[in-house]
Amino acid sequence: MIALKKLGHSALQVAPIGLGSMSLKGGATKQNVEILQQAIELGINYFDTADLYERGMNEDMIGQALASIRDKVILATKVGNQWRSDGSTWDWKASKPYIIKAVEASLARLNTDYIDLYQLHGGTIEDPIDEIIEAFELLVKEGKIRYYGLSSIRPNVIREYTEKSNIVSVMMQYNLLDRRPEVVFPLLEEKNISVISRGALTQGLLIDKPIKDYLQLTSGEVGRAKRNVEKLATSLGISKTHLLLAYVLSHSVVDVTAIGVRTLAQLNDLKEVIERPIVLSEKDREELERGIRKLVYKEHL
Repeated sequence: MIALKKLGHSALQVAPIGLGSMSLKGGATKQNVEILQQAIELGINYFDTADLYERGMNEDMIGQALASIRDKVILATKVGNQWRSDGSTWDWKASKPYIIKAVEASLARLNTDYIDLYQLHGGTIEDPIDEIIEAFELLVKEGKIRYYGLSSIRPNVIREYTEKSNIVSVMMQYNLLDRRPEVVFPLLEEKNISVISRGALTQGLLIDKPIKDYLQLTSGEVGRAKRNVEKLATSLGISKTHLLLAYVLSHSVVDVTAIGVRTLAQLNDLKEVIERPIVLSEKDREELERGIRKLVYKEHL
């Protein structure tokens, strides 16, 4: 039985491996529905989407596939971006009236009366932050959402919401090559706010993809990291995928990592991680990090 964890100071009980559904393209196809259903059988209960993904079709897919087990899953979606009428791109639209309006469309597509976790999909320090918080608090009061959080990598924005709001989580890219978020981890731990990591598998660069530059890291540094991963994975007798996810989840502030899968084979790769969770020691973490520069955010500090 998979051990669930409380998401921040909420009452939401989440499995440490979640499913990021953005990579499931094309709506409720037979394969996509099968992936979602098998994820449930594996013990995954956290499903993350956004109104932005495929102009709402991704939310539609989640709503159709999981309707019969709605009370057994945690549905997380995001708001703040509005598609232009011509479909060419989207604009940032973070305001109280827009959020209150947009939640109705997400509820309808998700085929539910409430959203477990409603996340602001981005955010800047110039936003009307107090007004945005008012919108989320109103939706909580009305029972349309249970909790709210951020999906942001900007420390200044994260600090502002941590100070002013009741966010329970922050979704951000966090992995062996990108440890920049650690700058806000102490603050989030202090406030009992969970990190939901994305990008934990580093686009496959440390597993089976050709080595190349990554963010500010050179291909040489990425190659060194890949050798570290291969060596420790062999030593521990686990897959590289398992090790990279264990690395992320071994940080106490990270309660769930949302993994994007496109095929049943990729989903099956997570079976070992779910059935045999491991916690890396501090020595293991140091072995993995050896020779890899710790990057810092250059903007939005």
